[in-house]
Amino acid sequence: MFFSSLKPKSEATSVNPTFFPHNWNWRNYLTMWSTPETPLPQNLISTIVISVLATALVLLVAMPAAYYTARYRFPGRGAFMFALLMTQMLQPAVLVAGLMQEFLAIDLQDTWLAMILVNSAFNLSFAVWIMHSFFASVPKEVDEAAQIDGAGQWMVLSRINLPLVWPGIVTAVIFVFVAAWNEFAASLVILSSAENQPLSVALTKFVGQYDTSWHYVFGVSTIAIIPVVILFALVEKRLVGGLTAGSIK
Repeated sequence: MFFSSLKPKSEATSVNPTFFPHNWNWRNYLTMWSTPETPLPQNLISTIVISVLATALVLLVAMPAAYYTARYRFPGRGAFMFALLMTQMLQPAVLVAGLMQEFLAIDLQDTWLAMILVNSAFNLSFAVWIMHSFFASVPKEVDEAAQIDGAGQWMVLSRINLPLVWPGIVTAVIFVFVAAWNEFAASLVILSSAENQPLSVALTKFVGQYDTSWHYVFGVSTIAIIPVVILFALVEKRLVGGLTAGSIK
């Protein structure tokens, strides 16, 4: 993908392509980055803001929800967890018309806040389920011992439980962040301004009905994956720990 992004258009669309470019065209990135119809700098900022804030909002809501459902047996707990699971059947592509009507009614269409709420809503249940299993694996006696020492509920959650379930939190962060980073269907409909759209939507601007600028498509794709690759590299060990937790007894 990276090598194709450095090819001239004639090479990128050749019927006999080569792995490496014959003519290394580094100006592809400069041209692509300065295209007025597709403001990629703003698109990148939009993607980062939406993904980071949506992930933060999910964590803010999912952590106490997962902790409470794992620690307390309240009436309707099973139905609540089942309802969370059922929401995974609903995708933005199916509900995008209804979502658009709601945002029009409250005057939030074409805003980052709208997409932050959409991405948070569609990833919240997954994060709750992931972290619920990790909180449930921590013995309740740990909480009781902390409470005997004078710790309140918030301190028990933040100072005692969170360090113990850190791999689960990292796993939830990765999945929620990547899902928000790659979201396309709702962004295409709700965000109409070119500068507000994320990279997943901006990428399609280089794909036309009769012609596709593949060298630019590969260039945008290369830029889009760099932050995700860096994030994976930073949290790889904890992510693997979170995915394999409980696999060995």
